[in-house]
Amino acid sequence: MYSDRINSLPPYLFAELDRAKKEKEKQGIDIIDLGVGDPDLSTPDHIVQSMQNAVNDPSTHSYPSYKGMKEYRETVSNWYSNRFKVDINPETEAISLIGSKEGIAHMPLAFVNPGDKTLVPDPAYPVYKIGTILSGGEPVPMPLKEENNFLPNLDEITEEDAQDAKIMYLNYPNNPTAGTANQKFFQEAVEFAKEHDIIICHDAAYTEISYEHKPPSLLNVDGAKEVGVEFHSLSKTYNMTGWRIGFVVGNPEIIKGIGKVKTNVDSGVFQAIQKAAITALEGPQECVQQSNNTYRDRRDLLLEGIQTTDLEPTKTEATFYIWTKCPEGYNSMETSKKLLNEAGIVATPGSGFGEHGEGYIRFALTRSLGRIEEAVERMEGIKFD
Repeated sequence: MYSDRINSLPPYLFAELDRAKKEKEKQGIDIIDLGVGDPDLSTPDHIVQSMQNAVNDPSTHSYPSYKGMKEYRETVSNWYSNRFKVDINPETEAISLIGSKEGIAHMPLAFVNPGDKTLVPDPAYPVYKIGTILSGGEPVPMPLKEENNFLPNLDEITEEDAQDAKIMYLNYPNNPTAGTANQKFFQEAVEFAKEHDIIICHDAAYTEISYEHKPPSLLNVDGAKEVGVEFHSLSKTYNMTGWRIGFVVGNPEIIKGIGKVKTNVDSGVFQAIQKAAITALEGPQECVQQSNNTYRDRRDLLLEGIQTTDLEPTKTEATFYIWTKCPEGYNSMETSKKLLNEAGIVATPGSGFGEHGEGYIRFALTRSLGRIEEAVERMEGIKFD
């Protein structure tokens, strides 16, 4: 019944864990779910109020432009200038998205022919690999190893793969590893892309969730606009995951290609949501810092709990994830099941993010401090032996 493209998609690796979680819930066991990357914090009131006002405005009820409202694109340009000191032409270098995931998934349809390759980080958010497969391309993994600070080693990419690749996907701060990238790495990536005529697709959804320092933009690097685009989402920054609003900025020809796909497959973002997004980007940013403070408190508390076990957390300077090494003798699914069975805690097995995610689990800081405190108490009794 299904197309070859659908049949070629990898299996849903979390199905077994989901089944086990539901079985525990049926038994009346209280589950603390630290596997979900969906903020539990509310969208700030001033953004919600802006949305309510915009919904009542009949001018927002018609079809929107697929590029996004001019005012929205100008706001994105101003935000980029203020945040990253990068100039963005709102007419040619920015376009609205129905969340960054939508744009990233559609991107290979504009640039990848059947048989072409893309360079995909591993472990990674699955959409890079899935978008490639659905476009008929071949994803080539770039291992993200702890000894390399979860950055891909560009020297390990074979000449054949580099020559055949159309797109290189990057994501910093990174999901699931919480790794960060500096401008030196971005410069190396831009030079590599120029040498091999590769488009860089940088998923920057977590740049605003940081603790020690503010992460840079790919576009801070000289020449980055010649080869790349950067995707942003308001989902995590402003707790707007369900609103589905984002944007992509960068190289005008790449932006145009994404726009050609979108013209044919969707009708743009509801203008009321765009107006609320304008309020978010232009309005007071204390709400972002408050969210970061909340996540920092949760991080610090959960790290204390993890360190009482045989689990080994890696450095978390950004995102709301803690990437944690499994105990010796346990794979990621076995570790996740032990936490579920003995403590009623859900953590995501790293194998679900790719082959090189094996040996790790991911905790999400998307539950209240009280629930994380309870999780910490439950962890104290767990022994991996």
